[in-house]
Amino acid sequence: MTQPGFWDNPERAQEIVLEKKRVGGVVTPLDQAGRLVEDGEVLLDLGADDPEAVEADIVDSLTKLDQILDKLEFQLMLGGEHDAGNAIMTLVPGAGGIDAADWAEMLMRMYVKWGDANGYEMTEEDRQMGEEAGIRTATIHFKGPFAYGHLKAEQGVHRLVRISPFDGNARRQTSFASVEVVPELEDGTDVEIDEGDLRIDTYRASGAGGQHVNKTESAVRITHIPTGIVVQCQNERSQHKNRASAMKALRGKLFQLEQAKREEELAKFYGERGSVSWGNQIRSYVQHPYQMVKDLRTGLETSNIDSVLDGDIDDFIVAYLKKRRG
Repeated sequence: MTQPGFWDNPERAQEIVLEKKRVGGVVTPLDQAGRLVEDGEVLLDLGADDPEAVEADIVDSLTKLDQILDKLEFQLMLGGEHDAGNAIMTLVPGAGGIDAADWAEMLMRMYVKWGDANGYEMTEEDRQMGEEAGIRTATIHFKGPFAYGHLKAEQGVHRLVRISPFDGNARRQTSFASVEVVPELEDGTDVEIDEGDLRIDTYRASGAGGQHVNKTESAVRITHIPTGIVVQCQNERSQHKNRASAMKALRGKLFQLEQAKREEELAKFYGERGSVSWGNQIRSYVQHPYQMVKDLRTGLETSNIDSVLDGDIDDFIVAYLKKRRG
């Protein structure tokens, strides 16, 4: 990074910066732990004659060391093949009509806030707005260390119970939305894609973006015919870049589909893709008649639903990863 001309190739430079963050996430806490151990040995020597004089400092060092070791232990849970890399998240409303479309957009906001709080770079690659409110679908690209390792815990159906803001009679409504998370896979991975299996459509992008949006067919939709998987991207001005981003998402989905053959829960998710409704949820968010968020996989729950919807979901992620690790 200190070499002259490092930023002459911005895309390559950004990849190296992200790699530095990933490596630093492992090396930095190890260095910190090593220094704390060395400092502790010095304190023990200094306190040989007067232990009370260094007791508070030793307790403080041990507390910090425990926190670092907890962090390193958590990183051991992120040892999957692609856990260290970037993630591509797609949100789609399920049963619940307008409320479900609104709920999908609420979830999107929750994950964006979580990403901001954790220092991830995010790109909204696609968003199709609902007819009256919310979204029909949205795709977000999370870039940063262990994005996939964290967000894979969020894959599944999310259920919301609330008084509908779209019901004139203020009745309680149950809504569902699915969250799909796949790793970003580059060319050269084990996932092989036959170009003959693809149907590629281009169209004019919609949404914010100025005059360019409605004048060129830069948006790309790719359908993988054998599986029926559809990916799309309209974020970039260049059709070529949108196609490349869509292909990354497709590789990730095909990779997970292969994983699904070995993991029953993912097989169910893909096999019953149309059933984003009762009986398939991983987490329930209840705003009425009481307030509670409960993860049905781990049993973890909290009454602070507002905090969760503002992106405070780390406890749920950690609990799920711990359970999977056994």
